[in-house]
Amino acid sequence: MPKDRPSLRGRLLVATPLLTDPNFAGTVVLLCRHDAEGAFGVILNRPLETAAIEIVPEWSERCAAPPVLFDGGPVRRTSALALGLDLEAAATGGRRSGWTPVQGPVGLIDMRAEPPALPPSIECVRIFAGSSGWDAQQLDREIREDAWFVVQSRAADVFTTEPHTLWREVLRRHPRYSLYAFSGTDTTQN
Repeated sequence: MPKDRPSLRGRLLVATPLLTDPNFAGTVVLLCRHDAEGAFGVILNRPLETAAIEIVPEWSERCAAPPVLFDGGPVRRTSALALGLDLEAAATGGRRSGWTPVQGPVGLIDMRAEPPALPPSIECVRIFAGSSGWDAQQLDREIREDAWFVVQSRAADVFTTEPHTLWREVLRRHPRYSLYAFSGTDTTQN
């Protein structure tokens, strides 16, 4: 990340039709970190068939619908991480026990904590198996190569009940990219 470029933390990366890597084609990624050392985030629109209660039963009551694990990306697929919605923490502007802000009311949840020990203001969580990561400058290069659209995120994107339609929905609300929502992600069909 160039020193004069602001961090993209909290923004969405929306795969353009040019991105054909099967790990990321058709994805929407929330960037949880973006700095001079690199970036990492999670894919928001790839729910798995595995119910959260099967893998992390202690967290299942706090899971947003659909209460399944999500494929966060190709990095460390055997590790889980979670995002949580905490309107109270967002209003007070920051970090609190078990919650690290990403964007507005969305933050990373410390999954080492017992769920009852977390603040009750954390309304829901979404759990991801794996994550997505980029080395220093790699993400910036991919953006310059038109692999990603970069757009503002909303908490509703993270906790959508319709993850399979998220790619199109995010593109539709952005005038600059709305036509792509109707193009599909398979550029051989256009």
